[in-house]
Amino acid sequence: MTDATHQFISPAELRIGLYIYLDIGWMDHPFPVSSFEIRNQDQIHKLQALGLQKIRYAPDKSQPDPKANTPKNVPDVNTAANTETPEALAAKHRKALLASQQASLMACERQFGQATQDFKHLTEIVHAQPPAAKDTASKLVEGMLDGILNHDESAIRLLSEKAGEKTALHSINVTLISLLLGKALELPKDDMLELGIGALLHDVGKIELPDRLRWVDEQSSPSERQLYQSHVAHGVNLARKMQLSSSATLLIAQHHEFADGSGYPGHIQVDKMTMLSRIISLVNRFDNMCNPSNVALAITPHEALSQLFTKNKMQSDTATLTAFIKMMGIYPPGSVVQLSDERYALVVSVNSSRPIKPKVIIHDPSVPRDDALMINLEHESHLGIRRSLKPVQLPKAAYDYLSPRKRLCYFFERASDPLSMATDLVGKIS
Repeated sequence: MTDATHQFISPAELRIGLYIYLDIGWMDHPFPVSSFEIRNQDQIHKLQALGLQKIRYAPDKSQPDPKANTPKNVPDVNTAANTETPEALAAKHRKALLASQQASLMACERQFGQATQDFKHLTEIVHAQPPAAKDTASKLVEGMLDGILNHDESAIRLLSEKAGEKTALHSINVTLISLLLGKALELPKDDMLELGIGALLHDVGKIELPDRLRWVDEQSSPSERQLYQSHVAHGVNLARKMQLSSSATLLIAQHHEFADGSGYPGHIQVDKMTMLSRIISLVNRFDNMCNPSNVALAITPHEALSQLFTKNKMQSDTATLTAFIKMMGIYPPGSVVQLSDERYALVVSVNSSRPIKPKVIIHDPSVPRDDALMINLEHESHLGIRRSLKPVQLPKAAYDYLSPRKRLCYFFERASDPLSMATDLVGKIS
């Protein structure tokens, strides 16, 4: 790469026809590739919403629209700002905020979708090509881990129900949340990698069971429960065929063990569980509470945390449970809440390092749902959460607007504040 073939441009100077390069990680942008020719205005908005100071481009590969402004013709920022009304600037600010919000969500859903496809692929080849399945699992976890560790602070983001391959949602949820919890507990990177592989493959033994026995509920017979529990042994056998490490294999063996000895198959207590097993056991229970086989039995993330801390407290290692609740916050993503001003809202993002005041989408009939902005309650000194609700407690208009998820799926995003990022962006493009 030389300055002769590659130059840099500010986001405000982007135009259709430029061939650009994104020198950031694949998890930090919403595009399928990191180098491409800009073909429409929508791509420009998404690029500007990334908050980059400059973007690399190749003049020799670019075919800019001759009618578009060139970098030399970009209007002076101060002159443009002085000629626009406060209303126009506010509208531009809101547009930049919305573009930033949508770009981040699209990136999360694209990455989540790819992760679920990779997981589905490895389950399809695990019998015929165990080493290849192990390689796929390792690369998937390494990609997620690099993204999490490269951000000082990560946010847990609620995705739409259409995201990803449904059969893989639970495994990806458990992997993501386990890795974030491992980071919160300041685990070494090598342990984090083992944790991620064990979490990703904790239920791999279920592929040996008939579809109807891959879940159990209150209606399951004792014999069905026994067959279901055999997925742990099947998982250990598959782990050995894949030649997983002893640590990752032990995670698969212990993911249904509880601190008080009431789990299975070994009925061991917390002193016999590895630290990593304590994490997966807890996260697995949390996700199963929120995403049971029978959707009608699902409880809200807020309720799940409450049960884990009260009714089921003895099943978890105290230090792990405390760190988990601290990371997820009182109202994890997916929680339906009523605010202190009586409005209804859906929690959509929680900064895993500062989870007390999450980001929410508020029911506002005056704003179309697709144009609703996330509100960061950290910045709203006079607005807070009054109580958690079950979705059925919402008025119909609020329910239709907020669309509480029947299936919860999560991914992580950089915990940058789109408000400040968009403010900087408006300063560049106004």
